[in-house]
Amino acid sequence: MAGQPRDLLSMLADRGEEAIQKLSDTPGADRLLGAAQSMRERLDELQKKVRGIDALERRVTTLERRLDELAAPSAAKKAPARKRRPAKKPAAKSSTTGSGSPA
Repeated sequence: MAGQPRDLLSMLADRGEEAIQKLSDTPGADRLLGAAQSMRERLDELQKKVRGIDALERRVTTLERRLDELAAPSAAKKAPARKRRPAKKPAAKSSTTGSGSPA
């Protein structure tokens, strides 16, 4: 073996560079690359929003627990009985007898 063959990784790297060069020369490649970049940005935004869902779930769980604590005493506690006032006795009416009015 007079010349040692290049290692596999360097050969693959050269082929990859050639393929990328050829791809960039094809018509419509710029639109494809733009769409790929746009998709990447949208995916990043989606990942940020999904990460925020965990924090929201924790907050909802905490709020539900607090609501249960607030609702439990009122359900167990009976409404206090209203005090009734004693009924007022009607005032005695004075009757007029024999005052000289003709009947």
